[in-house]
Amino acid sequence: MTVYHKNIRQKFQDMNFFEQMANVGSEIYRAIGWREKGNPEYAIISFERALELLDFTSEAVKEYHRLKELRRLREVIVDYFAGDNSYKSSPELWNNYFFAFNYAAALLRQKR
Repeated sequence: MTVYHKNIRQKFQDMNFFEQMANVGSEIYRAIGWREKGNPEYAIISFERALELLDFTSEAVKEYHRLKELRRLREVIVDYFAGDNSYKSSPELWNNYFFAFNYAAALLRQKR
């Protein structure tokens, strides 16, 4: 897999968890959008960038229960974009899942 975010690993890991997950969600939204527009090459690139950011997030996590959830999330994302979608994911599911992280990150930005 290509490394897309060569110089942001430390900066990304310095973000709070909600910001990290909101960034992962942004890449998932892009991948879905490119897929729906019929551009599978760009969809794959966005999908791979999302996985890379999710891996950066996993590296920064210290709580076992959170790491376990991130590993399961990665499994379901891979199933949706590169597998048989045996978990029956949908764009609406991803939108609902990541919306909460976007909302939490926005609330934290307002408090700064």
